[in-house]
Amino acid sequence: KDAHEKLFKLLVQSWRKNWNNDEMPFYFVQLSSLNRPSWPWFRDSQRRLMNMIPNTGMAVCTDRGDSLDVHPTRKQEVGERLAYWALNKTYGHQVVPSGPLYKSVSFVKNIAYVSFDYADGLKAVEEGEALRTFEVAGEDQIFYPAKAIVEGKRVKVWSDKVKEPKIVRYGWQPFTRANLVNGAGLPASTFRSDVE
Repeated sequence: KDAHEKLFKLLVQSWRKNWNNDEMPFYFVQLSSLNRPSWPWFRDSQRRLMNMIPNTGMAVCTDRGDSLDVHPTRKQEVGERLAYWALNKTYGHQVVPSGPLYKSVSFVKNIAYVSFDYADGLKAVEEGEALRTFEVAGEDQIFYPAKAIVEGKRVKVWSDKVKEPKIVRYGWQPFTRANLVNGAGLPASTFRSDVE
């Protein structure tokens, strides 16, 4: 992950230098779901890189992964998700470029309130389904499965086992069944709130 963070920045810089365009858009695909222990850390690293490198966008495809195949077969949808970034950011069309992307969290007593970018119409992918894979931890960093409900453009997260939550994470399984989407039906990215 650490090597990738350095090398990815260099890759973007080198392509922009080659094309003599410091502002050249660079859109990439986040790792999908796969049963490899480091995958959640890597996906979250990719999400953070998008915030560090200007004029980039990331297509989330955790919902299109295969637990046994590093090359999932549903590539057209992933390509369309990349196209949403280009249509919105490069060509100025009024399309939603991404699923919900973690922005911030605030803790009030035993509740975590998580805010997202691209948060219009937050919901579970299946109507009436409970939100899955949210977890919270206190100072001890021991995570417990959490309940989560949508409240407007944020998600309220809590667990009876964590009286003073300090960290919230989502989709933190190598092969995840995470199911938060926005009104455009695009999936939320893996995130962990204490990693910057």
